Amino acid sequence: MERILVIDDDQDICSLLSRFLTKNGFEVDVATKGGDALKLLRTKTFTLVLCDYHLSDMDGADLLQRIKILQPAVPVIIITGYSDVRTAVQTFKYGAFDYVVKPLLPDEILITIREAITKSNAKGQPYGKEQPAGQRLSSREDAFIVGTSPQAETVERYINLIAPSDMSVIITGDTGTGKEYVAVAIHERSKRAGKPFVAIDCGALSEELVGSELFGHLKGSFTGAFTDKAGSFETANSGTLFLDEIGNLSYENQAKLLRVLQERKIRRIGSTRDISIDVRILTATNEDLLSVVKAGRFREDLYHRLNEFKIELSPLRERKGDIMIFAEHFLKKANASLGKDVKLANPEVIEKLKNYVWYGNLRELNNVIKRAVLLSPGSEIMLEGLPYEIISPEPEFMEAVGADSNFEMDHHNLLKSVSGRAERQAIISTLEKTGFNKTKAAELLKIDRKTLYNKLKAYEINL
Repeated sequence: MERILVIDDDQDICSLLSRFLTKNGFEVDVATKGGDALKLLRTKTFTLVLCDYHLSDMDGADLLQRIKILQPAVPVIIITGYSDVRTAVQTFKYGAFDYVVKPLLPDEILITIREAITKSNAKGQPYGKEQPAGQRLSSREDAFIVGTSPQAETVERYINLIAPSDMSVIITGDTGTGKEYVAVAIHERSKRAGKPFVAIDCGALSEELVGSELFGHLKGSFTGAFTDKAGSFETANSGTLFLDEIGNLSYENQAKLLRVLQERKIRRIGSTRDISIDVRILTATNEDLLSVVKAGRFREDLYHRLNEFKIELSPLRERKGDIMIFAEHFLKKANASLGKDVKLANPEVIEKLKNYVWYGNLRELNNVIKRAVLLSPGSEIMLEGLPYEIISPEPEFMEAVGADSNFEMDHHNLLKSVSGRAERQAIISTLEKTGFNKTKAAELLKIDRKTLYNKLKAYEINL
């Protein structure tokens, strides 16, 4: 049976998630501190980890990096408040699979968990037309979506220009801008189409396992090497190898990669035999690699070897003309996944989507649309289905629940001065800032716990 580890310092959330996931066929362990979670990870193997971003003893980014050292292959889903989405998105650099936003929606959690497990099971299987359909990574089943903005047209032109060659390409852009989709599009329009496409997230690999993941190993070559293993270069032979978050490789592993690119040969760990490889290399990063080179953290010779051509992806906020194209695409996905037929036609909703900043880019837009479909009782997404940060609540509310997590205000006066929708969001934001600890939230709001529960019920705030 698949085992899930839930990490959250709110006992109520742990209990609710444990009951819900157990009812859906999972074995569940819970931990209320990062340190306790790490102890469990040292003694048990987990299929997936659900981790709150804010814990009492460490933050999500720090814990995520430690999780990936102990169990590199386990997918991690970050639980966060919407006000922290911008920060949570940065955890993808360290190998997070996705995030879910509080208040937690059971269907959303279940869908995200199943997607993560499916993709984790497919990890390492090459993507290509010669592979059986069951071996394709589901994350790449969607076609590359071409926008209509000048930036999107430039990217499309560059893909068509560079795809037929064997040149190495660096794809740059903020987290969530679709770098892997561009890599897949390059592969599928190249002469290697139909051959393996293998994607490796360098941010999710511990330094000790990079060599094994890239080059393979022989049985017994190190502790834990119970069988021979082909590395990603061998698996991608004759096809394309996509190295995401390339800047996360250590200097030592950069040297090994450079040697392979120069000699076009790899050697499994523990072997004395070289294996010739024919692989096209595509890389991606959300960093300015040239600045990293100047800082001495990335080899200049490797940078020039990888940077035969560069494609830069603009953040979604700079190509507003593409927002609704992607929103409609994600709407179709959400409807298919949830068995719904919700439309995106409300002018106010469309206007809010177009004008939002989209810190998490396409990934955030996808999650917002999916959640809006879940929350839609009718046939159309309405404003109430969008996060309040997107629909821009009243000025007095915005001032009260601003980005500063150390804000000081009279919550009692706040609840008197704003009403309805803003009061509901004030409660949600206070819960988020207290890690969904209802006792602390009630104290900050200057109301008793019973009153808070009544308001949660009245406003249909499901935790």
